Amino acid sequence: MLNGMFLSMLGFGFVLGLKHALDPDHMAAVSTIVSQSNSVKRSSLVGTFWGLGHTLSLLCAGVVVIALKVQISERVALWMEFAVALMLIFLGLKATLRSFRGWKLHRHRHTHDGTTHTHLHLHRDRDEHVHRHRHLIGLGARPFFVGMVHGMAGSAALMILVLATIPSAIVGLVYIAVFGLGSVGGMLIMSSLISLPFVFAQKYFKVLGEAMQLIVGLSSVTFGVFMAWQIGLQQI
Repeated sequence: MLNGMFLSMLGFGFVLGLKHALDPDHMAAVSTIVSQSNSVKRSSLVGTFWGLGHTLSLLCAGVVVIALKVQISERVALWMEFAVALMLIFLGLKATLRSFRGWKLHRHRHTHDGTTHTHLHLHRDRDEHVHRHRHLIGLGARPFFVGMVHGMAGSAALMILVLATIPSAIVGLVYIAVFGLGSVGGMLIMSSLISLPFVFAQKYFKVLGEAMQLIVGLSSVTFGVFMAWQIGLQQI
């Protein structure tokens, strides 16, 4: 009976982890990173590293809260959420600026009928051939850090749930680990799916891919500003 309840609890934690990966702020952050990828395989690694960083933060918070009986105050939790908002703004700005890479604003002057005219032209630098190759560690460092920040921001609510329903510290940490694995799986799947239109556009319609990256970047900035206003100005 107890074993059945334990397995049911872990299964529930795994499903919640899958669902947790779909939170809007998580999707916004990972989308800005995935939008810069030209490979579904690499995008899946982005989601995996995000999930690993997220899980590591939750486990560290779990050790502190469950084992050491340290409480995460509501004010600290709000500051963690505020850090997520700032991170979304930074990631969005970076994606936005990257969408303009390779484009140049050129001033063209010409004379006809005795009058000199100056026109501005926006065009792509055709001589731009930048080789970008990132190794596994370099590829995973940013999403891993982003996942850690998200994990710390979400740790307070999870700890309240764990402390309220799970009396054993060991069982609580196991639950958090399974929850984290669910978030890894969920983000792996979602990052792969999100990358499909970006990879296709980068391969066949580069201008469309850059436009999509611009939209994702601006959306992340907008969402981050909204979070910062809601949390920072109204609650902190």
